[in-house]
Formats: sequence, structure tokens, C-alpha cells
Amino acid sequence: MKYLSTRGDPTPRRFSEILLEGLAPDGGLYLPQRYPQVDAATLAKWRSLDYAELAFEILSLYIDDIPAEDLRALVRRTYTAKVFGTQAIVPLKPLADGISLEALSNGPTLAFKDMAMQLLGQLFEYELGRRGQTLNILGATSGDTGSAAEYAMRGKKGVNVFMLSPHGRMSPFQQAQMFSLQDANIHNLAVEGVFDDCQDIVKAVSNDLDFKRKYRIGTVNSINWARLLAQVVYYFAGYFQATKTDAEKVSFCVPSGNFGNICAGHVARMMGLPIDQLVLATNENDVLDEFFKTGRYAPRGAAETFETSSPSMDISKASNFERFVFDLLGRDAARTRELFTANGFELSPAERARIASFGFVSGRSTHADRLWTIKRCWEAHGVLIDTHTADGLKVALEQHQPGTPMLVLETALPAKFAETIREAVGIEPPRPAGLENIEALPKRFEVMPADTAAVKQFIVRHVEL
Repeated sequence: MKYLSTRGDPTPRRFSEILLEGLAPDGGLYLPQRYPQVDAATLAKWRSLDYAELAFEILSLYIDDIPAEDLRALVRRTYTAKVFGTQAIVPLKPLADGISLEALSNGPTLAFKDMAMQLLGQLFEYELGRRGQTLNILGATSGDTGSAAEYAMRGKKGVNVFMLSPHGRMSPFQQAQMFSLQDANIHNLAVEGVFDDCQDIVKAVSNDLDFKRKYRIGTVNSINWARLLAQVVYYFAGYFQATKTDAEKVSFCVPSGNFGNICAGHVARMMGLPIDQLVLATNENDVLDEFFKTGRYAPRGAAETFETSSPSMDISKASNFERFVFDLLGRDAARTRELFTANGFELSPAERARIASFGFVSGRSTHADRLWTIKRCWEAHGVLIDTHTADGLKVALEQHQPGTPMLVLETALPAKFAETIREAVGIEPPRPAGLENIEALPKRFEVMPADTAAVKQFIVRHVEL
């Protein structure tokens, strides 16, 4: 299996090469040259597998330069009941009328990002050990990616983490999860701006090829193909739990900011998983909802990016979106490069007409919507959900087609957003043992301007060549 850039870089690469890279040299994102096709016989065989074995089977279709037994061992070490709290790893929580939650937030940081990041930590340590190299991870987070990455990489040999987050724009719990880590290889940089400023800095550093190579910069954001690939697995796992036969279809509703989570669903659908609709849910930062309704993609600046009660989705430039558009355009790299080097774009009528064939529909949610949805879910089903999952459930209720199971991807546990939970239902969300007073722990972070040069200087000061 070889990988190519969405912007046409002519050099095909293997999985282990792109694992440590992030962006392609031309600024594009990596995708496989083809999506492996999964037929009915394979689906039937996979239906009875446990989560770790299912992950191994799917990953093996894309990773052929890590020995099979090594890959199986890495996956087995990652997806355990000890780490994720249940043997099913991603159990379904039925609500009513064919709608269920798929529980993705039972990992160490209480967010779905753990599903991929825990594996990424294992893969990085393995590959760096095999090469005798080190890696300096540069990432951006709107709330959950940062803590998931840091918890996955803390103490890992040969790995340093430099994580950018928007100063003062995460929940207190999210900040505490990251900033309370005292590990020497973890560096938290609170950027005076919004998430998109953080993401722009990561891309700017990654596009400086001399700096990237000299300081061995890698990424853990969902621009990293390995992370997105790991997320494909839970679409298959959710499908098998929601159906009895492989003739049935399932829809998924996905709260989305950076488009990585739902892009994994797109990949699963392209492989042949019987997905009817991929329902994208945004909050008030509804750039993606606008695109799927109009064909117009208009990223917004920091001043126009709203600070909301579902802060992990306060994103107006969806970096993973380029992968889907590349497929939408028939893998036309020149056209993709043209669109994504402009400041927004509008599809032609013919291009826009293709969207429906990929199964995407969308909707948006507001603060009032998520309060109502959290309250309704608690009172009707006794299930407490976080603010982002509430955005997903609200849109799922609007888009659900009777007779087709709808799985809403849970993105985090409500403990991470206690203020809004109290506002919605008047109770304090429960916290897992050991996290009761996390906000009171000593914090270690540095505030800096939204300036690429300043971030580079910080990296240089903290890296040994």
C-alpha cells in the first residue's frame, strides 16, 4: 500500500514514512492510493471479532511495512478493558426509536481522541525504536486532542510533545488535564488566539521543510493519516453491534469541528461498510454545515469564530476537509490544490451535485439546543451527555430516517463540561475516580502570542539535536 498527497506530490510513500511526517512536502494530506474494498464475506467474518482483532484486520489492509505479529501486538496492547473500561471498547447505549450512542469516551482522558491516540503512541514508540530516532510532536488542540496526545505520549522513549491550545478558551477541566502534567517531555503552549491560529502555526511549521527535518517535527492532529485510520475501526465496530446481518444499513451522526472524526466514516463507507448517511453536526461555528447545504466553503477569521459551550468544535478551518474534497473531485490533485490554496471556495454546480453520492447531510446546533437536548436525554433516558454529543443528538433527531439505525458518536464525558451540565439539568456530572480535584493541581504551561517564529524559538530551546 502506497500513499499520495491530495495536492499531487509525485512521490508515493509507505505507511511508516508518513506515520512520522504529518503533512506532505507540498502541503497536502496523505491518503492511500486506493481504498481496500471489503465484501460481504469479509464483513461476515469480521462480525464475530473482538475490537482489537477487528482493528488488526482493518489496519493490516493499510499497513504492510510493519510485520503482522508486531502490529497485532501493538493493537492488543492498545485496546484493552483496562484502558477503555469495557471489553466491548465502544459499547452502544440505546436511547429510543432506533437511535443509540456509541460510547467512545471511556479512555484515560474521557474523550474519543483516546481511541486513536493510544494506538498512535504505541506506533510512534515502535517505529522510532526501529529507526533509532527521536521525534518532536507539534500539535494543536481545541480541547481534547491535546490531553489525549499527552497522555498517550508521556514517558514514551524518543518523543517530545509541544501542544498549542487557545489561551482561556477550553473548559477548566480540559485545561487542567493538560496543564497539570509535569512530565519533562510534555510542553503546553497557550496561544493568545483561537484554535485556528494554533492550527495555522502547526501547518506553517510543517511547511518549513528545512526546520521540520532539522528538528524532526511530526504531528498528532488528525492531519496524521495513522490517527484517522485508527478511527475507521469504530465505525465497523458500531455497525456490527447495531445490525444482525450484513444486508442492513446504518447511519452515523458525528459532532464535527476539524472533520477528522467524520472523515474516518467517509473512509469506512468508501471501503464498503453499509453506511446510509453520514450526518455532520456543527455548533454555532457552522462553516461545514454551510458547505454541505450550499457548496460554499468560507473559513472565518478569529474574530468571527464564536466561543461556545461545545468548545472542541470552535473551529472555522477544518484541516481534514481537504481529504474528502479530494475524493469528491475524483482525486483531481490540481483542482484540490487550487481550492485549498485560496481563502475559501465555491464548488461548481457539477461538483456540488456529487456530494449526495457520498451520503453526507448536515445540521447545526446552538447553546439553547444543547441545553434542551442534554435535559431531554437525561429526563427521558437517564443518560447524561456532554455538550458536543448533544449537538450530535440534536441533529440526529432531525435527520433520522425510520427503519435505519442511527448511531450518534459520543465525543466526551459530561464531566469535562460541568458548567453547562449544571445549567441544563441542575446536577454536577460524575467524575471518574482520581479526577475529583484535577483543577486544583499545579499547572505547567507557557502563554505566547499567535506567532510561528515564537513557537519555533520555543522548540529550538527545548530540543537537543
